[in-house]
Amino acid sequence: MSTYHVPRGGLPGQSELTTDRAIFTEAYAVLPKRTMTDIVTSYLPFWDDTRLWVLARPLSGFAETFSQYLVEVGKGGGSDRPESDPEAEAVLFVVDGTLRLTVDGAPSTLTAGGYAYLPPGTTWTLRNTRARAAHFHWIRKTYQRVDGIDAPEPFVTNEQDVEPIAMPGTEGRWTTTRFVDMADLRHDMHVNIVNFEPGASIPFPETHVMEHGLYVLEGKAMYLLNRDWVEVEAGDFMWLRAFCPQACYAGGPGRFRYLLYKDVNRHVPLSRRFV
Repeated sequence: MSTYHVPRGGLPGQSELTTDRAIFTEAYAVLPKRTMTDIVTSYLPFWDDTRLWVLARPLSGFAETFSQYLVEVGKGGGSDRPESDPEAEAVLFVVDGTLRLTVDGAPSTLTAGGYAYLPPGTTWTLRNTRARAAHFHWIRKTYQRVDGIDAPEPFVTNEQDVEPIAMPGTEGRWTTTRFVDMADLRHDMHVNIVNFEPGASIPFPETHVMEHGLYVLEGKAMYLLNRDWVEVEAGDFMWLRAFCPQACYAGGPGRFRYLLYKDVNRHVPLSRRFV
């Protein structure tokens, strides 16, 4: 059974300490769950009874390819005009509540663990028809079109219906829940769930061109970010620019799991005319 951290907003008490684990460096950022308060929420045009925490957005010289929102939709809330950018693709991942997603006129019900991929130009709506608030992650990226390769089709699934794939030599202690085929060149981003049993690790510093957004869904770990070991827990968000070294040790007592974004399967742009 999977569990997912859900933000509750509010404000820290006036007697609490100001110091925290929040950090922004030249190579990475950490937004602890405590930073996701009422005073940093945002609102969007054409969204009713909805607020969101902006976890990532393109910044020149830092991570540049994606944005990530953590969205709270109240009873009856949602949007019939959710996306204003016709070139934006998206992944929606539900962590709490129930949402009705309509894609090109076809309705689906998304509950916790629900996952939807929406290619650019998709006509979609999203509504909360239940009595309590629903929460989901909304990851957006400008789709990089390639002549001769069609954009992917939209699809809806749930994490519970996708079998995690064990990393080689780990005896299943480190697995990845992949929602699309890694070799499908129609996709220029992957949004996966990475799973570690207590004590499992990434035993080497991964250093690669892909940017990352990592939202901790469950558990805790020590995470290597560039030269720093940082303790993270469910509800924390990490933002890594390209080539930032990373590794981790899952701390237990339960599983350590995070939702992972990365950009993939495209040539590196050599000038602005290819972007």
